[in-house]
Amino acid sequence: MRKKEGIVYSTDLNFDNNIEEEDEYQYDDFILSVCFEKKGRAGKGVTIIKGFLGKANTLNELGKELKTSLGVGGSIKNNEIIIQGRIQEPIIIILNKKGYKTKKVGG
Repeated sequence: MRKKEGIVYSTDLNFDNNIEEEDEYQYDDFILSVCFEKKGRAGKGVTIIKGFLGKANTLNELGKELKTSLGVGGSIKNNEIIIQGRIQEPIIIILNKKGYKTKKVGG
């Protein structure tokens, strides 16, 4: 990813110095793997979404949207979205509607 470098000064009072950079990756540049793993508290399973390329903010927003729409808990760690429960199919449906390429891994 590109880093912002340098300092920008402007005499324009309406100048916005907080210019957001766009993600370098598009939704169809990568494939998200949606897999089920038996890990977590008391051996309960979790669905893990791996392979996301892009900004951390975008990943956090996607994780929050998935958790909210499915009504489940989860977290984002090590560039992966971890969702409680075995719910691969609903997650794949939501991601495909948003334009992401997905692949179901395992059971």
